[in-house]
Amino acid sequence: MNRQQLLDHVLHTYQVEPDYPWKKHSDYAVLRHPRHRKWFALVFPLESHKLGLEHGPVVEVMNIKTRPELTGSLRQQQGVYAAYHMNKEHWLSLTLENGLPDSDIIALLDDSFSLTF
Repeated sequence: MNRQQLLDHVLHTYQVEPDYPWKKHSDYAVLRHPRHRKWFALVFPLESHKLGLEHGPVVEVMNIKTRPELTGSLRQQQGVYAAYHMNKEHWLSLTLENGLPDSDIIALLDDSFSLTF
């Protein structure tokens, strides 16, 4: 799943358009609940070494909220990492490409939406 496919899914499923609140990081897309404005995801480019990977290309990442009891087992899967720059007990970072299947990414996004509602 690439970034645009993900953002299209979010618009179609939740009727949410991304918010770009930072001038310095104008490509960081915050996905917020329409009513109370809480984040349910953050989509952004990240240097791969910041996820603990070997130096390589910049990767598209999505931070999502997750259930603490699932965090450890989810982090055993390819493309799932301790959350970059977020609470590592409640948030995960997912690489959008070369990681989880699209259906798993969508399921985790749906769960994050529910958890932050």
